[in-house]
Parts: sequence; C-alpha cells; structure tokens
Amino acid sequence: MIGGTTQLVGLLRDPKVGSLSPRMQNAAFAALALDLAYVPLGVAPERLEDGVRGLVAFGFAGANVTTPHKRAVVALCDEVEGDVESVNTLVIRDGRVLGSSTDTAALGGRRPASAAVIGAGGAATAWVAELEARGAAVEVFSRKGEWPPRTNRVELVVHATPVKDEQLFEPLEGQIVIDLAYHAEGGETSHAAAARAAGCELVDGLDVLVAQGAASFERWTGLPAPVDVMRAAVRSPA
Repeated sequence: MIGGTTQLVGLLRDPKVGSLSPRMQNAAFAALALDLAYVPLGVAPERLEDGVRGLVAFGFAGANVTTPHKRAVVALCDEVEGDVESVNTLVIRDGRVLGSSTDTAALGGRRPASAAVIGAGGAATAWVAELEARGAAVEVFSRKGEWPPRTNRVELVVHATPVKDEQLFEPLEGQIVIDLAYHAEGGETSHAAAARAAGCELVDGLDVLVAQGAASFERWTGLPAPVDVMRAAVRSPA
C-alpha cells in the first residue's frame, strides 16, 4: 500500500507497451516489507529527458527503462556502469542518475563459443556486447541488415525482437535458446514452443524478465531479490 513515506520506482516505457514488471517488482517489495512502489510511466521519446528529470525531482529511488528508450537514456545519465550503448536500469542517488544494464542477467555463467542475436534494439545491443565480452563469435541478424536469420551453426540463439507469434528461425536440438519476448496474458511464444519441442535448453521471456528484474531490484535496494516471489508473480494468473 502506498503511504506518505513510500518511495517510488518507475518504468519508463512507450505509452502503448504493457509490462509484467509492475506486478513482479511490487510483489518483491511486499515480500520484504519495503516501503517502495513500482509504477509504469509512459513517456514519448521526445519527452524522455523531461521524464528522467522528473524521476530526480520527485525523489524516485530509480527506474527501469524499456522500449524505445534504452539507447537514448544513456546520454541522460550522470554515470554509466561499464562501456554500454543501452541502459535498462536507473538508480537515483543524491540527485544523480546512475545507469546500468541488467538485460543479459539471464545468461548466467554461460560462455558459448558462438551465438546469433536476432534484433536491432537496445536489448539486442546489450546481448551482443555481453556475448562478445565472454569470447563468443556473434552473428547479428535484423530486418535492417542481414536477413533472414541463419542460426544452424551456433551454440546459442538470442531472440531479441518483439515478435511473438511468427517463427523467425528454426531451433535445433542441443542449442541454447534465449527468447526475450513473452505473452503478458500467458502462453508460449512461437519461438519458445519450437525450442521446447526441439529439445533445446530454453530460457523463455519470463525467465529473462525475472533475471533482469532481480538484478535491478538489488541495485535499487541493496538487498538480495526474492526471486521465487518474482517468478511466481509473473507466472501466476493476474
């Protein structure tokens, strides 16, 4: 419940895009009895700078950043963690905006020798950078460049487009498939279903959401995230 001392955490997003992050993060705050509340904040690209200034002005603890703002917000941070081209997490501390990316948290300790990343947005950029930093040979596919995707030669495939019901590549047995897309109302995406049927190691969009959300939670609070609570919140019916 929001009270007079509640501090807010926001989600800077396209006004038309929905998300399960508020349900997940508010469940996590409640589980640890934290006086925090997570609120979606629709902001148009041309008003993003105003939106970030508003976070500081209203004393927000921080925010997540999602489509289409992940790249543009980098220039609005006072400090950025690492050499990143996109940011999905903001921490507000002493009036300063500290940016970082938790987009690739679902990769865990994996170090594939080869990978394909499908997509051209901020999340795709983060995945390419992290995979290359771990020594993977990365091929990038997008409709703005090389298309269609060729994924039969790689160990790991990251699907980082919003496409949910059209299959853009054919998963192969033994591959690791990380699918960033998810259906907020439940049910598998076409890529998750195909990967599961093929016998792949699957990290679906809800797993990705929980992993990056837990890493963001820990940046805002300094506490271990209640991952089981967060996972239950996104996988249970509303």
